[in-house]
Amino acid sequence: MTRLDLQPFFRSTIGFDEIVDMLDGMTDNNRKPNQYPPYNIEKIKEEIYRITIAVAGFQDEDLDITKHNHLLSVEGRMTRKAEQENEEHTYLYKGIAERSFQLQFRLADHMNILGVDLENGMLCITMEREVPEALKPQKLKINTKKKEKTTLIEGNSEK
Repeated sequence: MTRLDLQPFFRSTIGFDEIVDMLDGMTDNNRKPNQYPPYNIEKIKEEIYRITIAVAGFQDEDLDITKHNHLLSVEGRMTRKAEQENEEHTYLYKGIAERSFQLQFRLADHMNILGVDLENGMLCITMEREVPEALKPQKLKINTKKKEKTTLIEGNSEK
């Protein structure tokens, strides 16, 4: 595996500590990717995004979704009632995972949550990136001064 050294880049930057920490965390080889529950991240329109998480067996009261600064956390806890219902059964084969989980997603600046829906075991979190007008690129007008018309002064051009 090729290792990329970004230290020369970070020598000339100030105030980007969070980005450095995030990049270090992404390259940590000891960290296993979170595979439960499975999820999709979709770009719906230019500035509209959706995270869809498969949460079969979870009710809305079992799920806790919080957004703090640039971190979206989704936590699912199996309630004791659901666990007791499972104890009443004898499974011949159990392939549906029913365990607690926690997922975290780093969000870009100006991401707003439009809605959270739970339907047919799928949790959908829809977001929109709304960049304020003051931060959007602006087309600047170039002012030009009109040249004054030069007049020829009569004189003797011979020397």
